[in-house]
Amino acid sequence: MSLQKDEKRKYRIKYAVAFIVLLILEVLIALYVHDNFIRPYIGDVLVVIVLYSAIRVIIPEKYALLPLYLFAFAAGVEFLQYFKLVQVLGLQKNTYFRIILGSTFDWKDILCYGVGCVILGVYEWMVRNRWRSQVTISK
Repeated sequence: MSLQKDEKRKYRIKYAVAFIVLLILEVLIALYVHDNFIRPYIGDVLVVIVLYSAIRVIIPEKYALLPLYLFAFAAGVEFLQYFKLVQVLGLQKNTYFRIILGSTFDWKDILCYGVGCVILGVYEWMVRNRWRSQVTISK
């Protein structure tokens, strides 16, 4: 689907707002939620959606494989935790890098990234089908 300039701007604004709201939500979860469900699971599901929103600000066109690429990226970062990348780079005392890169490998995190990417895939599919139905109706 090729978007017109006005449509691209509309999508960029929509995804920028989503990115800002979701990023604030992620920060609030990280700072204030210390439970055994929302922070470890919902936070990990949301992180791929935050990344998706940020990428869609830059690339507003539909890109069906973006959720798959995001999953590969998130899982790759998680596997770097398995190899203790933060310690290898000598950054274990740097809070910023410990938060961004993480320091503990967990299969459940990869599962949560997968759930987030499935949600994104369903969203992409729904938007694509809605766009096709609008094109069909307007003909």
